[in-house]
Amino acid sequence: MSDSYGPFQQPQPHQNPYQHPPQHRPEPPRRRRTGLAAAVVATSLLVGGGAGLGGAAVWDATHDGSPSSPSASAAPSTSTVANQTQTPPADGSVESVAQKVLPSVVKIDVSGNGEAGSGSGIILTEDGMILTNNHVVELAGQGGTIKVDFSDGTSADAEVLGTDPLTDTAVIQAQDVSGLTPATIGKSANLGVGEGVVAVGSPFGLDATVTSGIVSALNRPVNVGSDAEGNSTTYPAIQTDAAINPGNSGGPLTDMTGAVVGINSSIRTASSQTSEQSGSIGLGFAIPIDEVMPIVDQMAKGETPTHARLGLQVGNPQTGDDAGAVVREVTAGSTANEGGLAAGDVITKVDDQRITDADSLVATIRSYRPGDDVTVTWTSNGQQKTGDFVLDSDATS
Repeated sequence: MSDSYGPFQQPQPHQNPYQHPPQHRPEPPRRRRTGLAAAVVATSLLVGGGAGLGGAAVWDATHDGSPSSPSASAAPSTSTVANQTQTPPADGSVESVAQKVLPSVVKIDVSGNGEAGSGSGIILTEDGMILTNNHVVELAGQGGTIKVDFSDGTSADAEVLGTDPLTDTAVIQAQDVSGLTPATIGKSANLGVGEGVVAVGSPFGLDATVTSGIVSALNRPVNVGSDAEGNSTTYPAIQTDAAINPGNSGGPLTDMTGAVVGINSSIRTASSQTSEQSGSIGLGFAIPIDEVMPIVDQMAKGETPTHARLGLQVGNPQTGDDAGAVVREVTAGSTANEGGLAAGDVITKVDDQRITDADSLVATIRSYRPGDDVTVTWTSNGQQKTGDFVLDSDATS
């Protein structure tokens, strides 16, 4: 796989040409009418804006600072308060990460087709190129509007530069802005299970919310739907227990240096049905930044995003069968066809990644780029086979 991610890849620590002083930060997806949010996986898998104006209203109602409140009528304190100098946060603390990241996150308000929603975005360039989720901006559709709010209280209209439903990513451009604070782009490949991470967003409409946790799993296959052609939106997610709720979509998941390692995109809830009241149960999912930066580069240039393909259709094994992705159909002339894969074969591994089912295979292949070399292990008629494949591209001529 290529390590080249174009102009948005952070070179080395303290050498990022896009790193600037703090500003503000974003607010992921929350749709006022349909109530989507960060996507929700399995039991309830939501993708999109899910908002929570109700949550924000409750918070405001229970934190009313009117003169009639007990705190306002209490007798003044006679105790002496010593003057204290606030010490800067220690490097590697959640506080230091928040101070670094908040200026690079924006709130995105989208409207179209009689609906309105909001989400978050990650500033990529000083002149307003912003990364977010496709499901955050898709509401704008044809003729809709997008407005971006920055940390200094200013706002700007924005337009879509490109969208990619298969990875649930989009790039938008804020109009007539300059001097913004680009986020530092990290390396999701460097993450380890148990490592600390920080999520930034606007859950339930509460903007500038920072939550923290750990990486609870890596390469978790997450399927949040399909595009108009029936191709599934499946990615090898970073799983985290940092609280991610409706409204967090499109915001950054960072490591403890403040570098962006993922895009918060989906959550799993205990609810069997999607609703605006669904909330975090410690299972949130982010799209790994390494996998999408080549696609971001393509969208930034106005190109149609391309994806790696083996050239086959797969399904899940029958109950009781060994784990793997069952080959249903092989495309004539594809790399799978030329490499000897056939209907009925069961793919069990790609390079060192174990394949457990169809989503696992799709997510793994999506982590590569067209032209990459992979080693595939599969069983055919009870015999194990291994072969090297050069991945195809879904680019249309």
